[in-house]
Amino acid sequence: MIKAQKQGGKDDYQTPPEALIPLLPHLKENWVIWECASGQGNLVKELRKRGFKVIATDIHSGKDFLEYEPKHYDCIITNPPFSLKQEFLERAYCLGKPFAFLLPLTTLESEKRQRFFHQCGLEMILFNKRINFETPTSEDNGSWFATAWFTNHLEIGKQLNFTKL
Repeated sequence: MIKAQKQGGKDDYQTPPEALIPLLPHLKENWVIWECASGQGNLVKELRKRGFKVIATDIHSGKDFLEYEPKHYDCIITNPPFSLKQEFLERAYCLGKPFAFLLPLTTLESEKRQRFFHQCGLEMILFNKRINFETPTSEDNGSWFATAWFTNHLEIGKQLNFTKL
């Protein structure tokens, strides 16, 4: 079985809270949100600050997204480990709940994944600039690649949504 989050390394990109801004209008106030790759808790803290109830788990809490599911939640929001994006996407679609994953735009590149999105459905919220992720070492900080919120069942209204930060 593949473990969801690896220790540090190439998958340790913590999301700055402002990345949530374009997603917030599409979240229902009474939802319980599962942040399943919570890392340092940036998204968890920001969602709670905005009044959402949040379940925070990750591999370090002993609750691997690929093997664990909380009893009650309404939506999944996370920045999944990029090396396991396909596994996370497949699991999220199988769970059947609304979700939003912050993923690199290169996620769209493979023919297999494009067929997958065509069959399962996909809506996206695209940023007008790159996100500056937090990394374990300050010299790694930066926006090396473009990302977007890949969503399903959030009813965002359009298949592609462009936003300003």
